Amino acid sequence: MGFFYGFDWTYLVFIVPCIIITLICQVKVQSTFSKYSKIRNSRNITGAQAAEYVLRQNGVTGVRIEHVSGSMTDHFDPRTNVIRLSDTVYNSNSVAAVGVACHEAGHAVQHAVGYLPNKIRGIILPMAKIGSQLSWILILLGLVFTAKVGFVLLYIGIVLFSLSVLFTIATLPVEFNASKRALECIRESDLLYGDEYTGAKRTLQAAAMTYVASALTAIMQLLRLIVIARSRRD
Repeated sequence: MGFFYGFDWTYLVFIVPCIIITLICQVKVQSTFSKYSKIRNSRNITGAQAAEYVLRQNGVTGVRIEHVSGSMTDHFDPRTNVIRLSDTVYNSNSVAAVGVACHEAGHAVQHAVGYLPNKIRGIILPMAKIGSQLSWILILLGLVFTAKVGFVLLYIGIVLFSLSVLFTIATLPVEFNASKRALECIRESDLLYGDEYTGAKRTLQAAAMTYVASALTAIMQLLRLIVIARSRRD
């Protein structure tokens, strides 16, 4: 099948389309963020202030908002209860900055209220880390060895890889809900309105599609491995 050269028909069918989709999504999110990062919001509120407002509106306390270097490095760390906002968001008063900051605050709200999909994702995470670390080692060994030993190793590797696939799928509702919480707070509190609100919404929608592309890629990779395993068995 030419698997070791990474250019067999399964790669062309299952992976190449995903690579194209992922690249399109990355270009889209970067162009959308760039566009709306140049538009200042009329309330002149910064990303850090917007995140703080979302927390306050949801009655969430004990969450720090910190600055982190880089661009699009924004995230919420549930271990330390810290929202970290990047150079292009923390002190920026752009429409995109407000949208991204409110999204990360949405994750903090999820953590505070015990949002079930977020809990499920947290349970899967340790297993997914183990699966991602060991799966490809076993898969490659399964392809090297022949007969029963190789077949068993290959399928164990696929099972472990499926844990990381499950994690990417579990991430989707968490990300969508964080954006939903952010946009609802923005709209109801008039942090942004009119075209400004539309810009923040488009920024978050573009970002969400990168998670969809990631999940699709993981699913298609799993299907590819199953096809390879069945082909070896036959």
